[in-house]
Amino acid sequence: MGQVGIRFLGTGDAAGSGGRLQTCIHVHSGNENFLIDCGASSLPAMKRSGVDPSFIDLILVSHLHGDHFGGIPFFILDAQFSRRTRPLVVAGPPGVEVRVREAMEVFFPGSSQVQRKFPVEFVVLQDRRETSLGPLAVTPYTVIHPSGAPSQALRICFAGKVIAYSGDTEWTEAVAEAARGVDLFICEAYFFEKKVKYHLDYRTILDHRSQLECRRIILTHMNQDLLSRLKEVDLESAEDGQEVVL
Repeated sequence: MGQVGIRFLGTGDAAGSGGRLQTCIHVHSGNENFLIDCGASSLPAMKRSGVDPSFIDLILVSHLHGDHFGGIPFFILDAQFSRRTRPLVVAGPPGVEVRVREAMEVFFPGSSQVQRKFPVEFVVLQDRRETSLGPLAVTPYTVIHPSGAPSQALRICFAGKVIAYSGDTEWTEAVAEAARGVDLFICEAYFFEKKVKYHLDYRTILDHRSQLECRRIILTHMNQDLLSRLKEVDLESAEDGQEVVL
């Protein structure tokens, strides 16, 4: 198996704290490329980082908030204008197809009905059921973050490596299940120690570190509270444009 590259195209929260872009993670190995989440700022983030959208065959969506899926209408429109022919798969929680099509109609009325030169397939990820999607297999775990549909942590097997991603959630045992034994756990850390509903904070992650049983943790989706205290954080934290190799 070859190396797996993970490029953090966007590591910010919905409000762009610290000037950071919204959530988007590019994962690649050889000629295989996919995204984990695609926030509203993802397309400019990709082009700024030299990631060619035409080579992205799959977008995994953790939950249906705009800072995690809102870039998909722009991605599809750009692909149409660029004369894309490669199929695109969008996989996410129940309701993903309806929500994306509704967003397309809000942003660009009529765009969801356009005949394109490339097919867009939507795949629904069912709780704790492994789904094979081309070169990878993904297992979702339902977490606690209201978004009008189930929100999911994702466990992804790809090119001989296993990556977990928390999405947005407060602490739940499903987070530990998704992260158990993985090579890399990409974990939301919204606040430093303040406890709020539906989000994780750095102290809580530390308190449950032994339960996670993962080889490596990188924090993301940080708001200003955590960003202002990064010097106090002992875990790795991601920055926009940063790439790590597994």
